[in-house]
Amino acid sequence: MEQLRLGDIIIDVEKKDIKNIHLSVHPPAGRVRIAAPLRLDLDTIRVYALSKLSWIKKQQEKFRNQDREAPREFLNRESHYYNGKRYLLRIVEIEAPPKIELQHSTIILYIRPGTSLDKRQRIIDEWYRAQLKRVLPELITKWEKKLKVKVNEFGIKKMRTKWGTCNRVAGRIWLNLELAKKPPEYLEYVVVHEMVHLLERKHNGIFTAYMDKFLPKWRFYKDELNRLPVKHENWNH
Repeated sequence: MEQLRLGDIIIDVEKKDIKNIHLSVHPPAGRVRIAAPLRLDLDTIRVYALSKLSWIKKQQEKFRNQDREAPREFLNRESHYYNGKRYLLRIVEIEAPPKIELQHSTIILYIRPGTSLDKRQRIIDEWYRAQLKRVLPELITKWEKKLKVKVNEFGIKKMRTKWGTCNRVAGRIWLNLELAKKPPEYLEYVVVHEMVHLLERKHNGIFTAYMDKFLPKWRFYKDELNRLPVKHENWNH
């Protein structure tokens, strides 16, 4: 893949067997990508990119100003999210193994006295992971039938720049742990997106046609997901 530099903006350029040039700016870091027909040389693509420079900067600024979750300290009455809903954290210190309970609009975290911030985060992260593992098998089975594909394995991990990935050869999809915090329909969108990659590897017209057919509102889910608050940590590459 080639690259163009316009001042402090780096643009990834991919030559493809397509008719028209496509420019995109991707959250959360504002990465810029151009897909260009094979016939266009790099100088022609540069002129095109320069003509779109103000738009590129506007999109990047929008992502930079996106709401960010404040750093978590895992203290009483701190806001946490699950399934797209806001909960207040309640800490209960008890001499017993840690556990988490949901009660109305409260997440109750039972921990031993003196539990460190890092340990509190690990407990909550593992709870989020368990919630995703509980709902994903049924969701995947549902879409295996619709798409007529087979997911051999799925995993959950923290990702800085992606909501999910797909390994077509292994039939394996990975999902971002942060999706446990988002509304269920956004989780389903990411699952469908990655499973459609089992049918089509690239984000091309074929891929888009599959998404339009099986999940007509996918563009709405994608835009809304990328507008939701992201973690405080630096998500840049």
